[in-house]
Amino acid sequence: MIRNSFALLFSAALISTLSACSKTEAPASSAGSDELVVRIGAAAPLTGPQAHIGKDNENGTRMAIEDANAKGLMIGGRKARFELLSEDDQTDPKTATIVAQKLVDAKVNGVIGHLNSGTTIPAARIYHDNGIAQISPSATAVNYTAQGYKTAFRVMANDSQQGKVLGEFAVQKLNAKTIAVIDDRTAYGQGLADEFIKSAKAQGAQIVAHEYTTDKAVDFSAVLTSIKGKKPDVLFFGGMDPQGVPMVKQLKALGLNTKFM
Repeated sequence: MIRNSFALLFSAALISTLSACSKTEAPASSAGSDELVVRIGAAAPLTGPQAHIGKDNENGTRMAIEDANAKGLMIGGRKARFELLSEDDQTDPKTATIVAQKLVDAKVNGVIGHLNSGTTIPAARIYHDNGIAQISPSATAVNYTAQGYKTAFRVMANDSQQGKVLGEFAVQKLNAKTIAVIDDRTAYGQGLADEFIKSAKAQGAQIVAHEYTTDKAVDFSAVLTSIKGKKPDVLFFGGMDPQGVPMVKQLKALGLNTKFM
């Protein structure tokens, strides 16, 4: 699935990039008269708590490149050879813009990334300004594609779509009448939590608490203790697994018997 998805992404990236560059300069460098080198950038957290997800994205891109090279794809009558240029954005928005400019300077023809909404959004402007197709495999923030950049693509449902379904699931399937929410204040966590709340309220649920944390936190005892007194039917967390896992453990340790989403 990953390789097939990224193979489709290559096609979109190449079409967009070749079109954007056709009036100015060759979009890919020559390695010889019969070979066209196409540079594909990849940007994700390769270090830190979310590195396991970032490495998955990087490996998926690498596998797709290997598949494409094995098939001997042709572009403009010349055999194309894809190369991977991978960068670590450390889940940091400022680092993401540095990474984006680095990939631009390396003259990549398309970018698979970034992983997080908070890094994808600021990087998108840099790719747009330089006519480089960007396809995020996982950014869900509505604002990513709502910026109107013709170079920006996503391959999964956005927060508005996901939040609506999650809110409906909490009420209709989990029978939640009271819900507590925690979000990590990132573009992803906050965006998803806000849409979830909107949907859950529309389904008739009461939001009894909305607490906040960060994507670096490991101790949630204070917010969980506050929520425990509200006795919610469901606790919804907008964030990533490096916070979600210890949160569940601490939730159980506090004896908070609520369903966790």
